[in-house]
Amino acid sequence: MKKKQIPAFGYLRVSGISQIDKNGFDRQKEEIIKYAQANNYEIIDFYYEKAISGTSDLVDRPALSEIMLRIAGNGVKTVIVERADRFARDLIASELLIKEFQKMDAKVIEAESGSDLSAADDGNPTSKLIRQILAAVSEFDKNSTVLKLRMARKRVKHIKGKCEGRKTFGE
Repeated sequence: MKKKQIPAFGYLRVSGISQIDKNGFDRQKEEIIKYAQANNYEIIDFYYEKAISGTSDLVDRPALSEIMLRIAGNGVKTVIVERADRFARDLIASELLIKEFQKMDAKVIEAESGSDLSAADDGNPTSKLIRQILAAVSEFDKNSTVLKLRMARKRVKHIKGKCEGRKTFGE
């Protein structure tokens, strides 16, 4: 007899407009589905945040807000994300979002590691530590990427005289 599958939502996010049509959503969806199949979850719906920063609060995340409304109304209590950095890329934003899910007795699971990002803090301080380390690493990675891109733009501007913006007449 097959065990009843646990209903869940898939949450996918890309931060830039230029990423929307690339493979970010496909890659994330594939990982979420793979995790769900291996761990007895049934994905009821996928929610996509298009061009939303991982540092954004809940009010600036329409798809995540919609998930929370559905969790409050229909009994699905699990959200699966590809990686912790797809959920949030800022330690404070991550912790605030996690608190909202905890208030609703809902789980946020990272498909890559199988970690429950929303594991209750009481009783197991290791869960909270792991969650906060993942969020801190995501924030560090985002800041490092921003710095690398800024330095690359400066190099190009130094060499070519210009890096971004509208093309000048004759370009």
